[in-house]
Amino acid sequence: MATRRTTTRVEVPLPDRNNPPTTNSTRPAHPTASQTTTTHPSLPTPLEALFLTIYPLTLLLGSLASHLSPATRSATYNPTTQAYDPSTAPSYFARKSNLFNVYFVKIGWFWISLAWACFVLGHGSLKSHGQGLLGRRRVQAGVRYVVVTCVWIAVTQWFFGAPIIDRSFRWTGGRCQALEIEREEGGFLVEGEVEKAFTHAACKAVGGRWAGGHDISGHVFLLILGSAVLWLELLPAVLKMEGLREARRVRMGDGSLRSAAFEARRGGGGGDDEGAAELGWATKLALGVAGLSWWMLLMTAAYFHTWFEKFTGLLVAFAAVYAVYFLPRGLPAWRRVVGMPGV
Repeated sequence: MATRRTTTRVEVPLPDRNNPPTTNSTRPAHPTASQTTTTHPSLPTPLEALFLTIYPLTLLLGSLASHLSPATRSATYNPTTQAYDPSTAPSYFARKSNLFNVYFVKIGWFWISLAWACFVLGHGSLKSHGQGLLGRRRVQAGVRYVVVTCVWIAVTQWFFGAPIIDRSFRWTGGRCQALEIEREEGGFLVEGEVEKAFTHAACKAVGGRWAGGHDISGHVFLLILGSAVLWLELLPAVLKMEGLREARRVRMGDGSLRSAAFEARRGGGGGDDEGAAELGWATKLALGVAGLSWWMLLMTAAYFHTWFEKFTGLLVAFAAVYAVYFLPRGLPAWRRVVGMPGV
């Protein structure tokens, strides 16, 4: 009797020519930064975002303290001069003549520049092996300082004529108004020179008052910009915290994302980190200037300007900080110019 044989048909799937299978030989041994995180490189790390949140919270705290304080509510505030009557000022810091306002805030960029220069030239983390005093890190820190200083000049001092603050004031309907419309000169009544004043300083010089427009708070802009520059320069160098150093992501020329630590190694090793976390006199000076800037920001928030004026000062300062300290992480060409602190 013959035995009938049966066969089992097995179908083997053919590989897709358009999507070949990944073999162990082609799988990367270690995931890249772009595979382990979805954070955009030009966004702050969670720790940096927490740090930046201090500024709007300071403005909010100062405004709330002003509204809740009985002494502030009973004081006489002149919106034209943006100041309290000295005789009824609720605090020493509510007087424009206070020493901290006259000798620190009024010349604030001098103190910011002095603290920045002492830190950059004196801190060990900015040294570069074999490159002398002006190594790559210090040169790029200098470029960042020049860019930020140009922004400060354009906003508060000069921008092809009137600074941006004064231009925005006039764009929003403001102008120099005469306290006395006419004055007598040479036996004739002549019109005052207030209409020719296109800046706040010029208006004040001819005896007019700056009124009718939106006044971006120059104090808020200066204090936030200056202190943020110092914090963002020194924290990655002094505090060896992952959230301020390696957690930062940078976009490479090929589009891949890498850690800031990889960028530092690629740039040549990143200087002398031995003892970098120690607080020398230069670091203490920078911390002192940044801390005093924060305190005067709180006083400004409590006693001067409207909430919207302070808010726009915050926005302008944040825009400058973002362009110099966060945007370069996602733009390799821009990063090659300004670099990154601690890299």
